[in-house]
Amino acid sequence: MSSLSGKDGPRIRHVADESEPCETIRLDKLTPIIGAELSGVDLAAPLSTRQFDEIHRALAENIVIFFRDQHITPTQHLAFGRRFGELHLHPAAPHEPGEPALMKIYTDKDSPRANGEGWHSDVSCDEEPPMGSILYIKQCPPHGGDTLFASMYAAYDALSDRMKAYLAGLTAIHDGDPVYRGLFANFGVADKPAYPCAEHPVVRTHPVTGKKALYVNRGFTHHIVGIPRDESDAILAYLYDHAENPLFQCRFRWTKNAIAFWDNRCAQHRAMWDYWPHTRSGNRVTIKGERPV
Repeated sequence: MSSLSGKDGPRIRHVADESEPCETIRLDKLTPIIGAELSGVDLAAPLSTRQFDEIHRALAENIVIFFRDQHITPTQHLAFGRRFGELHLHPAAPHEPGEPALMKIYTDKDSPRANGEGWHSDVSCDEEPPMGSILYIKQCPPHGGDTLFASMYAAYDALSDRMKAYLAGLTAIHDGDPVYRGLFANFGVADKPAYPCAEHPVVRTHPVTGKKALYVNRGFTHHIVGIPRDESDAILAYLYDHAENPLFQCRFRWTKNAIAFWDNRCAQHRAMWDYWPHTRSGNRVTIKGERPV
């Protein structure tokens, strides 16, 4: 293991790749820290147990994985998600008719906003936030529209020991109401009387890898519990800026019929809306998770 540290910058560890080579798929890492593009697999065809295991391992080791040139039906999209667990229903977003687990992703020249413009972890306001999301983009703009992903493992690891000690045991409130209320009015979605609100640890332990990850985000986190509000605001502002450091990130350039699958428990992401007046559309399937610990 080697350690890289700038004079004033974050402390980042690069761990030698000790993972087993994949036998049925090809994997090309985007960065040493996060992201990998997988090829040699057709998600429209039935996956063998070996292929599924290799995809599952690639996700655990790379946090977000990408597939290009996939041609899947909505039924196949949903079935692929169900291989990883029960599907999550979004508390606010529009979905395809008759398919509440198939979220609509659509932005064009008349849209007031785009999905996921700010850094966030999907629906972290839920008591049991999603395990992961599988986004299938069928139409993308000729230029722009990239999605950025950031490793919250790397963000946590780069904190000082004193900051890690301070954050240990703290919890924060994640509130969906200020995020979702009125957000999808342009789709004709009426607001619900209430949206999810939950208390989660500021640092969570991943249930599969056992690694610690920073778990606050600019989108949903409202305040840290048990400390003065001004102290909470200052700590959260620092953690947001820290988590969004480009050194923890990879950037995916979308192409038609590409898929991104990210682990929502240890990643944040941000979709760039830099392609107006062009259209970007597709669907997202989200997998249920567990209560963060």
